Amino acid sequence: MSSSALILQDPNLFIGKSYINGQWTASKSGKTFDVTNPADESHIGTAPESTVEDLDDAIQAAATAFPAWRSLPGRQRARTLYKVFNLIVQNKEDIGKIITAENGKAKGDAEGEALFAASFFEWFAEEASRIYGNVVPHSSASSRTRIVKEPIGVCGLITPWNFPLAMGARKVAAALAAGCTVVLKSDGLTPFSSNLLALLCERAGVPKGVFNVVTSLDGTPELGLAMCQSPIVKKISFTGSTRVGKLLAKQSSDTLKKLSLELGGNAPFIVFDDADIETAVASLLISKFKVTGQTCVCANRVYIQEGIYDAFSKRLVEEVSKFKVGDGRDSSVTHGPLTTGTAKVKEHIQDATSKGAKVLLGGKALPNLGKNFHELTILGDVDTSVRMSDEETFGPVAALFKFNTEEEVIAKANKSEVGLASYVMTTNLARSYRVSESLQFGMVALNTGVISDAPAP
Repeated sequence: MSSSALILQDPNLFIGKSYINGQWTASKSGKTFDVTNPADESHIGTAPESTVEDLDDAIQAAATAFPAWRSLPGRQRARTLYKVFNLIVQNKEDIGKIITAENGKAKGDAEGEALFAASFFEWFAEEASRIYGNVVPHSSASSRTRIVKEPIGVCGLITPWNFPLAMGARKVAAALAAGCTVVLKSDGLTPFSSNLLALLCERAGVPKGVFNVVTSLDGTPELGLAMCQSPIVKKISFTGSTRVGKLLAKQSSDTLKKLSLELGGNAPFIVFDDADIETAVASLLISKFKVTGQTCVCANRVYIQEGIYDAFSKRLVEEVSKFKVGDGRDSSVTHGPLTTGTAKVKEHIQDATSKGAKVLLGGKALPNLGKNFHELTILGDVDTSVRMSDEETFGPVAALFKFNTEEEVIAKANKSEVGLASYVMTTNLARSYRVSESLQFGMVALNTGVISDAPAP
């Protein structure tokens, strides 16, 4: 497969260049890198291997554009963001094809991501004209304290490969609504989604220099360091691994940048005896297996109370058995390949089974489909000593742990170094409040597997 094999209604959406100061440009180094489809390792296209010099040009463009963009009334910025929202919705099929080509996710997930990305532009367009301040009583009767919110300046955005469009949209829409200008470093595995977003922003009327994109595969650490060390960049927003997040925080210390970091997850999914089984199963199907288990908020540890364990695990196996793994370009496929390979999934399954876990479904790689494919897997009677208790699998493996009491499961769930997302299944109102407030996680989903929403922090 090549870029020419991507049959798009609008071929102009597929761009293999960086976007700096309103111009599509190659790297000054002249170097490029190849991008392949994880389903069959076919060649999709090439993108510039940007250098620090290229990044500096993008940062300077954003700095130059900032005074005019920040001075626009919020309502005027909102009209532009609404246009971006509409353009994404109108082009969702083409966008889905590009996401599937570079990321591998199935058609439904890819087009769903396009609409998810659009929702951020819709929401932040609504917020752009409502950036309120406060008037606070003063200790002096003749004075008032007026608090005004102002855009921070040039923002450096670093996006992941698992949601190559939506995670960029979440950052870009918020920054542009606030009056900031941005430089986005896309993931080297999935550069084309960020590029199409830049093109749609351009078509919507975003002025040159307000939104810039640099692409790189091998030079990512150097570009990240340069962003952190730049005195012009005032904020870094990063979605990715905890290891890299710590590094960016350390590198940003000298310039005292503000940081927004969404890092690793190890989400517990707790099913109590009083849960509605069908609701719980449907919620886990979404939370665990969406995008073949490659999401930051993916359920990683499934705790099921003993009284409901057998019935729940039986229904889960029945429903997961209905899914189809394969090339995401096939409309009948529900789950595509693992974008970065199956090694960790295999290691976690082997570790769990060596410690007594039972394979209830799947458990094997699918080399007949390609090296990045793996069966959707359910493991039963998993012991808490397994690696999955402490490590994020980031793949299609549901590990089922039994528990007895509420106090026991809260202790087990909270035994994690990362507290991003969690899920609770119960029909007991008092328990829902009690457990939600006891879980040490930034997000708690109650009787649903969907936790992300544009208005939610």
